[in-house]
Amino acid sequence: MLNIGVIGLGNIAQKAYLPVMAQLQDQVNWVLCSRQPTKLAQLQAQYHFSDGCLSFEALLAKSLDAVFIHTPTNTHYTLVKQALSHGLHVFVDKPLSENPLEVAELYKLAAQQGLLLTVGFNRRFVPQLQKLKSIPNKQLINVTKTRVDTRQPAAFAIYDLMIHTIDTALYLANDVGLSYNVQTYCKQDANQQLQVAQLTVETASQLITATLNMQGGTNQEIASLQSPHGLFTVDNLTQYTAKTATDNRQQQPADWEPTLVTRGFDPMIKAFITALQTNGENPVSPASSLLTHQLCHTMCRQAQRR
Repeated sequence: MLNIGVIGLGNIAQKAYLPVMAQLQDQVNWVLCSRQPTKLAQLQAQYHFSDGCLSFEALLAKSLDAVFIHTPTNTHYTLVKQALSHGLHVFVDKPLSENPLEVAELYKLAAQQGLLLTVGFNRRFVPQLQKLKSIPNKQLINVTKTRVDTRQPAAFAIYDLMIHTIDTALYLANDVGLSYNVQTYCKQDANQQLQVAQLTVETASQLITATLNMQGGTNQEIASLQSPHGLFTVDNLTQYTAKTATDNRQQQPADWEPTLVTRGFDPMIKAFITALQTNGENPVSPASSLLTHQLCHTMCRQAQRR
């Protein structure tokens, strides 16, 4: 039986993580942590978790194997470093940090300690996107996210929203290697609110594009790729379309498939648990995560120059 702490019991934890964790209590003793006694008691009762505490220090004092961190981004560096220094494996929401030097430092510390440091890029575990990843000889890869007239500062939008398009595009590309060219485009309004951002990565065999449109008139996320085998698309993480010269097929998730499976959270959490149980590889490659964070930083620097 694993003992795993969970700190940060806000919206994302309640919607995407606690429901899955509650189903894994035959494998994991979950220890919830919140500074709010009422919230802690309510969530423990709701999900039948027996163990809890009111501070991160108290959480670290317990006999744990790992910790899930769902606190605000500006706390990640300190909390992750403390947990790694206590010999704990760590799962943390994206982004790990908005400072690329901190990201590199934390991954280095995890490697030195022989610990997992896994960032929660749930799109990598979406079943329909995994179908795209399995297609060979990918030439053009494009991931686009649109929002309905959303106003956010560039840096916030890039690390909150565009990070998913960048990471998904890199994931679908399998491995961009060490030789690639990067081009960026960033458009902001007079109040420095992001309107459109685009990142293009060119390798010897692939052209990879990630786009965020904050004034697209609809909320949508489309991942598409082209290969000699045809055109393949996943719309809003659910509808898979394959078009070839002789066929046009569409596939939706089964009606009974839970949303947290469809959106990748369920398999992502289980992949981390399995890695702990089997001393397995990090389910989110540190090298690819480092590149995602570095490219987000590159986009932010481009926005600052405008």
